[in-house]
Amino acid sequence: MSLLVAWQLKDRRVLIVGGGEIASQRMDSILVTDASIAVIAPEHRLNSRARQLIACHHARITHHDRLFLGPSELHNIDMVLTALDDPERSREIVLMCRDARIPVNAADIPDLCDFYFGAQIRDGPLQIMISTNGNGPRLASRIKERLQRALSGGEGEAITKVGRLRTLLKQKAPGIGGDQGRRRMKWMTRLCNEWELEDFAQLDNAMMKSLLEDGWEKDRIPSLQDVGGTCSTRRYHQNFHSTIPLAVGFFVGVFTTALITFFRHRK
Repeated sequence: MSLLVAWQLKDRRVLIVGGGEIASQRMDSILVTDASIAVIAPEHRLNSRARQLIACHHARITHHDRLFLGPSELHNIDMVLTALDDPERSREIVLMCRDARIPVNAADIPDLCDFYFGAQIRDGPLQIMISTNGNGPRLASRIKERLQRALSGGEGEAITKVGRLRTLLKQKAPGIGGDQGRRRMKWMTRLCNEWELEDFAQLDNAMMKSLLEDGWEKDRIPSLQDVGGTCSTRRYHQNFHSTIPLAVGFFVGVFTTALITFFRHRK
């Protein structure tokens, strides 16, 4: 089994060897990071998507119109992704990367990979990866589809707003660790537990200011309505549906009691 981690690629250089469909998918994946990309592939082997990405992101992607030459191509490279139709050439490149201690992924050859590209869900700062550790990529895609149906689509915005609130809180109560840091963490944890996830998406600057003044400074958790928000539809439905069993139970109890009383009086 592999260890799932979020790999920071800021100021890193990623080499993609190949220019077909998988290579263009790798370009798409790396472009959402802060890495720069080098692509080694003959011009005539670039598919339409790869050409489009290279043209649109020329400041981020450098294309070398040639075949992979050898170990010299790995100079100043931090990660290598091979996307070739030639397994033997991929294996040779992987061995070169091993010698250079560079992490490498060889498309469609799981046993050669230092890491895998799982099925991913992205929504702003939210990233979810589903990995089958190379056993069933299509199943990972199906699981991804199930998870996407379970999400509302507003989670990314909610997370962005929470990140902004945390930044404002750190400005108001600076410091790392210590009593202040523990109190800050405890308050944010309480807030995240008591509010619905969708509620955070409503936060604007005025609401955040009110939340910090009436919540943090008074060591309490105001409701969404207290800071000017409106009750989420989801919470309304949750409350409504949770009330139904109670109401049904109440009326069944009243009806049963009435029947018992009725028959007793008849006796």
